[in-house]
Amino acid sequence: MLMRNAGCITEQELELRNKMRSLWEQHIAWTRMSIISIVEGLGDVDYVIARLLRNPKDFAVVFEIFYGKEKAKEFEELFTQHLVIAAQLVNAAKAQDNEGVKDAEERWYTNADDIAKFLHSLNPYWSEEDFRHMLHEHLALTECEAIALLTKDYEKSILLFDKIEDQALTMADAFSDGIVKQFPAKFM
Repeated sequence: MLMRNAGCITEQELELRNKMRSLWEQHIAWTRMSIISIVEGLGDVDYVIARLLRNPKDFAVVFEIFYGKEKAKEFEELFTQHLVIAAQLVNAAKAQDNEGVKDAEERWYTNADDIAKFLHSLNPYWSEEDFRHMLHEHLALTECEAIALLTKDYEKSILLFDKIEDQALTMADAFSDGIVKQFPAKFM
């Protein structure tokens, strides 16, 4: 068994951190690909969105280890709603449906608040306020990315994706930090 030294992490913690980072990388990559497919009307849109919608299930597999099947399923449903609403928002923006955009945007931010509240209910080390802020930042950046793609400002969309990636990795690390603090015995 590895002993924990200051500044060192165990193999189990490294595995969790790598998994969370991978899941968030997949989330943002497949989100971007979905936006591009919707905006450009590509023939792969259904396949890309189906792959994106696998991401909440993959997160749930990790959540189940620590929080059980019921809570993992609840997270999966909330996170799936996040993605479905995002697609509705992009479709409404593409159709220049201002009312549809406004409605989807309101539901998207409400869903983010629900996710933050749910996460805090699972883990006292996941601050509801911090997660709400991170999720709102994630939504704002993703919305700007979608607008850049809709307006064919590809250079801006790439610069935004770099910001989205940095921010997503911050969220991944916050997920991992909270789990390690809540379940230290699993990471010895």
